[in-house]
Amino acid sequence: MSKTVLAAAAVLTVAAFGLSACEKQTKAPFEQGVCFQVATNKDGTLRYNPVERNVPQMELCAAALEGMRVRFVRMGQSNSKGMIGAYQGSFIFIEKEGIYVGQTYEGPRFMSLVRTGDGRLAVPGAIRREPAQ
Repeated sequence: MSKTVLAAAAVLTVAAFGLSACEKQTKAPFEQGVCFQVATNKDGTLRYNPVERNVPQMELCAAALEGMRVRFVRMGQSNSKGMIGAYQGSFIFIEKEGIYVGQTYEGPRFMSLVRTGDGRLAVPGAIRREPAQ
């Protein structure tokens, strides 16, 4: 009986992986050195607007997008909405907690930079907190 349970579990696992492979996976454009701001069209598709060219690193693209977000906030845009960018095949998600990077628009996101207490961006773990006395 345990062999049937294991076989059923294996079949369910394979089916789950098969279904997850069918999910929509929107990939970012891969243009060498081009930093994009990503906007959503009314029909739900994504539009890629070039912000800067000849950008050597993803962190510099994220900094350009953060500067753009700050300028939008100064003009009166709500600060609660994040900004999305793309750089050489990766998506950059600028949120209030920091900057996340993902290989697809819908997929998992990984922390790249965190916000310090005064709002600046730093590499996670670079800023140490002093214990309260």
